[in-house]
Amino acid sequence: MEINQTAHPKFTSLIDLASEKIGGKALICSDDFFAEKENLLKSGRGIFIADKYTDRGKWMDGWESRRKRSPGYDWCIIKLGASGIIKGLDIDTNYFLGNHPPHASVEVVNLDGNPSDEVLQSAETKWVELLPKAPINPGSQNLFEINNDQIWTHLRLNIYPDGGVARLKVYGEVYKKWNLIKKDEVTDLAAAVNGAKSIICNDMFFSHMDNLIMPGRGINMGDGWETKRNRTPNNRDWVIVKLAHIGEIRKILIDTCHFKGNYPDTCSLEGINTLNVNVDMNSADLKWTEILPKQKLQADYEHYFENEIINQGPFTHVRLTIFPDGGISRMRLFGNIIK
Repeated sequence: MEINQTAHPKFTSLIDLASEKIGGKALICSDDFFAEKENLLKSGRGIFIADKYTDRGKWMDGWESRRKRSPGYDWCIIKLGASGIIKGLDIDTNYFLGNHPPHASVEVVNLDGNPSDEVLQSAETKWVELLPKAPINPGSQNLFEINNDQIWTHLRLNIYPDGGVARLKVYGEVYKKWNLIKKDEVTDLAAAVNGAKSIICNDMFFSHMDNLIMPGRGINMGDGWETKRNRTPNNRDWVIVKLAHIGEIRKILIDTCHFKGNYPDTCSLEGINTLNVNVDMNSADLKWTEILPKQKLQADYEHYFENEIINQGPFTHVRLTIFPDGGISRMRLFGNIIK
């Protein structure tokens, strides 16, 4: 399989199923002598600090095994943060130049629950080849498009014979067993782990719109959606989120955690119900329905709205608008799915 050299192939707009932000975990590996396996699933591409060393050698921001002096290869098993369909891979060797692996492959498996390390390494566990052994370039994002519609829970990255990988991104579509969710059960319709996706916004100069729907509270000001300062009178910034499932919104949380001198003055929320996957969500022809009229916000605060909701839906997409600009850490939309 050839490396995809496109700067930003379409699959990179999907959620990273392996990200530690949504619960991905590097479980076990054959060797991480120089750099810990957990680094594989961190955000970004990894950094380089020229004069930083550990008692084992050069500090590297990634997963790096020692030089292999015997036959074989190194591997790392990862539990995806959300099970799903994998559409693309990024095996990023950023800053790994004379120590990158020349080749890599990827295998996957679908296992219920939390299988033990012994089960994952057992000969009875049948791993399926997702990416055949392929050449890997140094200091590069090695992007591979995947054509496979099955559901996977775990992944094994194999590197030949050894070396370092800065980050592994596993882009795909979240799979959730909606048939197990009762109609009256409260669900966060805007949660990335449930399959929601930030699809478009007018500005994300300081931090990415995907952060808005990640689990937990933001860990710092960079872990949210923040727009640049705008001096235009009556400015508004906005982001559109595709809900995880069509549903009715009963309760809203807008969290400005860590945003103190740069939180928006007010916000509002609108919704639309469309099953047309090809519709242009930025089209002026769309008829948005007001869900939450404009509400005053505070710095570094969890704002809950329930009685203020004027239309519960059902909706498939929402548009959060902030006035005039600023940062929101998280948005939660609690409601019931429509089956």
